[in-house]
Amino acid sequence: MKLRRKLGFWGIFCIASGAMISSGLFVLPGLAFRKSGPAMLLAYALAGLMAIPAAMSQAELASAMPRSGGSYFFIERSMGSLPGIFAGLANWLSISLKSAFALIGIGAFAQLIWPDASDWHIKLIAIGCCVFFMALNIISVKQTGKAQIIMVAILLSVLGIFVVFGIGEVKHSSFENFMDKGMKEVLATAGLVFVSFGGLTKIASVAGEVRNPGRTLPAGMFAALIIVSLVYVAAIFVTEGVLEPAQLYDEQTGYTNYTPLSTAANVFLAKPGMILLALAGMLAFITTANSGILTASRSPMAMSHDGLLPAIFQKTSARFGTPVISIVITGAFMIVVIAALSISNLVKVASTMMLMLFAMVNLAVIIMRGSKIQNYRPLYRCPFYPWFQIIGIVLYIFLITEMGAVPLITTGIFALIGVMWYVIYIRPRIDRESAFIYMVKNIVSKEIYRSELEEELREIALERDEVTHDRFDQLISNCAILDIEGSIDSNELFNRAADALAPRLDTTKEELLKLFLAREKGSSTVIQPGLAIPHVIVEGDKLFDILLVRCKDGVLFPQSDVPVQTAFVLVGSADQRNYHLRALMAVAHIVQEHGFTERWLSAPHGEHLRDIVLLSSRQRDV
Repeated sequence: MKLRRKLGFWGIFCIASGAMISSGLFVLPGLAFRKSGPAMLLAYALAGLMAIPAAMSQAELASAMPRSGGSYFFIERSMGSLPGIFAGLANWLSISLKSAFALIGIGAFAQLIWPDASDWHIKLIAIGCCVFFMALNIISVKQTGKAQIIMVAILLSVLGIFVVFGIGEVKHSSFENFMDKGMKEVLATAGLVFVSFGGLTKIASVAGEVRNPGRTLPAGMFAALIIVSLVYVAAIFVTEGVLEPAQLYDEQTGYTNYTPLSTAANVFLAKPGMILLALAGMLAFITTANSGILTASRSPMAMSHDGLLPAIFQKTSARFGTPVISIVITGAFMIVVIAALSISNLVKVASTMMLMLFAMVNLAVIIMRGSKIQNYRPLYRCPFYPWFQIIGIVLYIFLITEMGAVPLITTGIFALIGVMWYVIYIRPRIDRESAFIYMVKNIVSKEIYRSELEEELREIALERDEVTHDRFDQLISNCAILDIEGSIDSNELFNRAADALAPRLDTTKEELLKLFLAREKGSSTVIQPGLAIPHVIVEGDKLFDILLVRCKDGVLFPQSDVPVQTAFVLVGSADQRNYHLRALMAVAHIVQEHGFTERWLSAPHGEHLRDIVLLSSRQRDV
């Protein structure tokens, strides 16, 4: 189904920002302070910087393959079904855990009203909210870009007030002994708070609904990452600077503050400030949890659509039109982890899954580019390839090793489940070629072949660019192609062209060859160095055809010093003169497109020449 492209820059910015401003800021600082002390400020800054390689890779892949399922789709198409099923599970798990974390944030803020609430009271409140949001998502998931913009504007405004009024109250003594716990703990804390930036993964799920994705996606994502990172660091600086260490974490009693910004606001804005920050936190948690259940449920739906999960995961409610099975399973899983895991382990598992997903996204870019698949045509290309991707992979793997036993064991269990599911269910049913397999086949064999992935990427690009095929495209889709080896002269070219076109035009090869030779004798059809457009008129009615020609070693034309490597041969009846001119204009636009010659000469197969023409950005006659 073709998605309506209705999201612009502000929609992308607000989706990403709204997803990132939640528990990571309103709940997590107490846990981060317990781990790294005053240097948690540095940990938050590092976490924001570490998200950059993943954001860049995500933007490239999303601009090339805007499809439901987001990161899962990119990884499955680049690496295959086995990594794909793990990526789908990791994507689902990380978003589910992040949403569960947001629900715990709602419970934690209940302590402001109910000071004696225990950890289990907080969990029960979170479970109750989860059930409510499950029901809400089943009944209705309609959201508007305007509501999201308003929500993010409120959150950023409240945080702006918090920083502006609080920065003058910061005590420099709060940052004494800044690095007491060492750089290793700072890096481990950066991995812990990395969950804060998981909202970037949600953008990939809506890439198919973005206007001008090549520009809008990266701009919106990077703006959100920069703004939110600055807001995080500024808010943490104020919180840490106005509170005593024991108000964040008391080592003697084991007390951890789960509402640190509200506590800090109470210091310099009194009770109204505390209430204001509490309401902002609740708003952030509610929207994160609600949208998280919706977004997480898209992964099993996408995997089911690809055949990696049973069809039941695509089942929608006849009454409400929502994916009820995926929503219920996602919500049930969130309830289990809320009840079973400590808040610290919940965050670590969510961050571990997100780090693994981001590492795989970076690897996916390396594979997609390395495969040299002609139809992988991202509208945004990550700069400094492949160094950004390599740095990101190394960083994320290092942070994963610092997470501890529980998240690593949990990740291992999910990886094992993925392998077992692949062996039992997927391998007997799915035989889809990935970009990695395509790349390996091209390395070990000189035989050129056409991959189904190339066909799929072509259709995705056409849908992404909202291309409506006109008559010229229809002609190209069915035209003959000559991919000539070695150097030949123009007479031999016309001989081969006549041989290919005569049966299609219900004429004789001899008559067509005679017309080509006469036309060339009258005036050369070489219109620029390396390009010729031979065109002739044949007898008949409503006849028109095109022949694509490539000759890497060049066709020698008598009136041209430069061998012709590209030719568009046009043949039509007299009643098609007007369209003849339109086809010439179409060819002119195609060959003037930036990078056309390089793509044309490097295309591995004749069918790829057809793709180059079909994927051109020329204006269509519709």
